[in-house]
Amino acid sequence: MEDSRIATPQADLLMQAVLTLKTPEEAYAFFEDVMTVAEIKSVAARLEVAVMLRQGVTYQEIARRTGASTATVSRVNRALSYGQDGYTMVLDRLEKAGKLSDTPGGD
Repeated sequence: MEDSRIATPQADLLMQAVLTLKTPEEAYAFFEDVMTVAEIKSVAARLEVAVMLRQGVTYQEIARRTGASTATVSRVNRALSYGQDGYTMVLDRLEKAGKLSDTPGGD
């Protein structure tokens, strides 16, 4: 992606490394080595927020259920609405694969 704000040779290598992962176990092993537990939890929480926003859950309810700040919810919503469509692409693929819950917030 040439117009990306993060595209560098190092970022390109990271993206290629992620694309080599074949199983959740491989992904866990890789991400536990390259990220802190807090970073992994933060990214996972943002993905959960994106799922809930697509399901129409309110900011306040998302914050209550996830512990995410409303500022984080707002940033995720802005990425969903005006970003590079990364969340949408991934969530559409997860939904098609049957990996997402049908109920808001995974309840």
